[in-house]
Amino acid sequence: MDSLVDALSGAYQEFVAASAVVLESKESSNGQKTAATDAALENFKQKWELFRVACDQAEEFVESVKQRIGSECLVDEATGTVSGKPGQPPASGLQPISAVRLEQMSKAVRWLVIELQHGSGANNASAVHPNPSAPFDARFSEDAAQ
Repeated sequence: MDSLVDALSGAYQEFVAASAVVLESKESSNGQKTAATDAALENFKQKWELFRVACDQAEEFVESVKQRIGSECLVDEATGTVSGKPGQPPASGLQPISAVRLEQMSKAVRWLVIELQHGSGANNASAVHPNPSAPFDARFSEDAAQ
C-alpha cells in the first residue's frame, strides 16, 4: 500500500510541476503558440494521463480492500465469530450458520444471478444449472423443501 501511495503522490507532484511549466511557457511567450508551449502542453497531457492511471490503480485497490473487508465481516457475522462489542447493537437473535453453509448459499445466489442474466429465469433453472443439488444441503430443513 505504501508503494501505491508513493506512486500516486509522485504522479501528482509531476502533474503539478507540468502545469507550472505550461503556465510559465505561456507567460514567457506572451500567450503566443510556440514550440516551447506545445512541448509543455504535451508534457502536461502525459503527466495528466499518468496521474489518472495512478488514481485508477489506487481506486481499484481501495475497492478490493472494501470487498475483502465486507466479505470477512459477512462471514464473521454469519458464523457468529463476532462477539458483542461496546457501542454495537446486540445480536439479532439469529442462529449462526457455518462458513461452509454460507458458501453454499452464496454459490446458489450466484447461480441464480447467472441464470437470470442469461434469460433462463425460473423455468429452466434446473436445466441450466449443471448440478442442481450442489448449492443446497439436504441436512438443512429449509433446503430440503426446495
